[in-house]
Amino acid sequence: MTTTQKTDYKKRLKSQCVDIIQQRIENLKNSMKNAQAAANQEEKSSAGDKYETARAMSHMEKDMHAKQLASNMSELQNLTSVNCDKLYQCAEKGSVVDCETILFFIAAGLGKIVFENTIVYLVSPSAPIFKTLKNKTMGEHFSFSNKDYLINDVY
Repeated sequence: MTTTQKTDYKKRLKSQCVDIIQQRIENLKNSMKNAQAAANQEEKSSAGDKYETARAMSHMEKDMHAKQLASNMSELQNLTSVNCDKLYQCAEKGSVVDCETILFFIAAGLGKIVFENTIVYLVSPSAPIFKTLKNKTMGEHFSFSNKDYLINDVY
């Protein structure tokens, strides 16, 4: 791949990651609204404890979604700081690590996706796998999920 093709690929990949996070954020906002609506709709009955328990559970659910929302907002902020115009010589934040059959994009911890017919692991710079990949260069080997990989390129 040429330099331009590599940067264009990284930009498309980053855009896909942004779309994934934005969809998660939208889903979490909807879940929070639904949890709040459930708490508001809970009617007080003669069994007061049941009412209080149901409201508390709805509020706990809303709080859980709020924490997940904050985490995704942080992930989005970290992702937007990734410079896709820069090509890297070793694995670091913003780089793509190209192995035989898979790629690692070190930008956001979103897991495994199929992007343009290639398996891509979207890895957070704070993830344990990054400790394995960090500073690795083309031609080096590493192990992941009990499998050995050869790094064909880093960009």
